[in-house]
Amino acid sequence: MDFVWLLVGLAVLTVGAEILVRGASAFALAMKISPLVVGLTVVAFGTSAPELVVSLQSALRAQADLAVGNVVGSNIFNVLFILGVSALIVPLVVSQQLVRLEVPVLIALSAAVWGMAADGHLVRYEGIFLVGGLILYTGWTIRSSRKENAAVVEEYQQEFSTTAASPIGKRLLVQLGMIAAGLLLLVLGARLLSDAAVSIARQLGVSELAIGLTIVAAGTSLPEVATSILAAIRGERDIAVGNVVGSNLFNILGVLGLSSTLAGDVPVPAAALGFDLPVMTAVTLACLPIFWTGHAIARWEGALFLCYYVLYVSYLFLSSEQSTWLGPMRTLTWTIVIPLTLFTLLASGLTHVRKAKE
Repeated sequence: MDFVWLLVGLAVLTVGAEILVRGASAFALAMKISPLVVGLTVVAFGTSAPELVVSLQSALRAQADLAVGNVVGSNIFNVLFILGVSALIVPLVVSQQLVRLEVPVLIALSAAVWGMAADGHLVRYEGIFLVGGLILYTGWTIRSSRKENAAVVEEYQQEFSTTAASPIGKRLLVQLGMIAAGLLLLVLGARLLSDAAVSIARQLGVSELAIGLTIVAAGTSLPEVATSILAAIRGERDIAVGNVVGSNLFNILGVLGLSSTLAGDVPVPAAALGFDLPVMTAVTLACLPIFWTGHAIARWEGALFLCYYVLYVSYLFLSSEQSTWLGPMRTLTWTIVIPLTLFTLLASGLTHVRKAKE
């Protein structure tokens, strides 16, 4: 039954996030906020609402492994899986100035959280610092959006302005009701999901951290999956990439920030500190050269991202089972996979620099 409740929780979370995003988008557009700002803030943050509710509830219920694992796992999943699948569908051209500026910020924040957690805890003042960063980031995003080129603005206009034009988009009470219903479903889904995930972890003998990094992280990222993959299919490449980057920023600033602020003290598992936080930082760092080399994510780079995600999940479960394959897999990763990837990215970067000079 725990697996059934897990699926029910995921379904309720997904429906709640969809209702919340639609209601909040319609309300924002009715208030004359531009579709570009709505897409970069309301939608990107709204799709991260499941992570927020799950991590917040877990932190308040002293389930720190689930709270931290959900955020770290979601950020890894968003980059490696969502961008990987989206790029396989259609090569993603990263033309947004906002995205190109936000990626270095995301790298810095990932490293900063790793540093904050070095003592084994995220405490209230660190959470307040992160929430303050979220407020500054939102204001900066709104201000910077005015400088975006016409193509990007038109893309967001086509995607998000339709909500305001619909009958629902013209009814304030309906919009507010959708927001309230979405939040209620998110809270209910988060409770079902976290309870089922903890129960499954105990039955299987797998750590709550591993469950949080994989099943819960992937489940709470379903709204991002739907948004980015549908955007890629429609050819809306800026939305596909912008949604992932915006959601990852919100996961760090909003989800971890609010969780540690309200809980007061969120213990960080030693396993996450020694492996998963460095992986999250490295994965985010890998975006910089890929976005820089022609401002694009090619299909082969998407395939590489997916392979890395399979490798990461395999490592987690082999580690949980203390498998004899863990040692050879670690050796293979450090001696062949990572050096080969770095060499490939460096060669690709030099090729683009050479072409740019020509």
